[in-house]
Amino acid sequence: MKRHLNTLFVTKQSSYLRKEGESIVVESGGREMFRVPIHNLGGVVCFGNVLCSPFLLGHCAKNAVSVSFLTENGRFLARVTGETSGNVLVRREQYRRADDLRRSAEFARWIVVAKVINGRAVLLRTMRDHGDKVDKDCIRAAVGRLGSALGRLEKENDLDSVRGIEGEAAAAYFGTFDELIVHQKDAFRFTGRSRRPPLDPINALLSFTYMLVLHDVRAAAETVGVDPEVGFLHRDRPGRPGLVLDLMEELRPSLADRLVLSLVNRRQVKGSGFTKMENGAVSMDDETRKTVIVAYQKRKQEELRHGFTQEQVSIGLVPMIQGLLFGKYLRDEIDAYPPFLWK
Repeated sequence: MKRHLNTLFVTKQSSYLRKEGESIVVESGGREMFRVPIHNLGGVVCFGNVLCSPFLLGHCAKNAVSVSFLTENGRFLARVTGETSGNVLVRREQYRRADDLRRSAEFARWIVVAKVINGRAVLLRTMRDHGDKVDKDCIRAAVGRLGSALGRLEKENDLDSVRGIEGEAAAAYFGTFDELIVHQKDAFRFTGRSRRPPLDPINALLSFTYMLVLHDVRAAAETVGVDPEVGFLHRDRPGRPGLVLDLMEELRPSLADRLVLSLVNRRQVKGSGFTKMENGAVSMDDETRKTVIVAYQKRKQEELRHGFTQEQVSIGLVPMIQGLLFGKYLRDEIDAYPPFLWK
């Protein structure tokens, strides 16, 4: 039996979360707004000024429900979890392979190949669905550059070269991203990727949805028992979850980019839902943030056939499946890590 564990997102400012029996209760202004049994949850994500009782945090940790704290704009701050589980031998093997540049390049290549293929699928889908509204020559040129990157990756075994090709592919992909926006162009024009802080509404949407994906991927890594900090494509840096960022790369085009484009092109979000701050950063209002979260949760409930397992699964389970496959790869139960390819 497969069960999709939901995530509780709390965006209302000054909310307070507490434990009552086996349930999580969300209060605002002294009034109960929402309650949910803890066994129905896989994680809790709090945005901005949201408080949690110590008893609730302990109860969540005991029940393997992670609690993440983010800024209102979706920048990760901290995460409360219970004891780390998993086989120490698997983590030791992860460290050995991360220290081996050849094996690091091998894993990084699979991740980048999937990222490029899934990014190219986003471009081709837009050209198919909105061919009369986009510059087909521009998109075809980007698709060609991504195809060239795949050819170069096929036999590349140098980590720096793999990272260089990934950077070139990302430049080609985001260089044509504005063409994928076919409605509300005045409010959602994309001129380039900006992160800290996001400088326009599209970048604000991308950064926010990437944080949602990051939370799910990190939860999967913690559940499998591998070390989320030790990556292969993303090398060690204090405070950076390298492995989580690695596993995110193959998922971002499908889980985040396509969602952002759908929200804009279907006019589910509006330019009026974003505010430019004094420092140039762009933030979204509560209603827009709620719209994105609801759309993301609905997206996770959709089903697809996983390319490697050939099982029908909900999209929300894909990060967990990829985490489990990564664990099998470390244990040599499979010859190679099978990255996620969107079909």
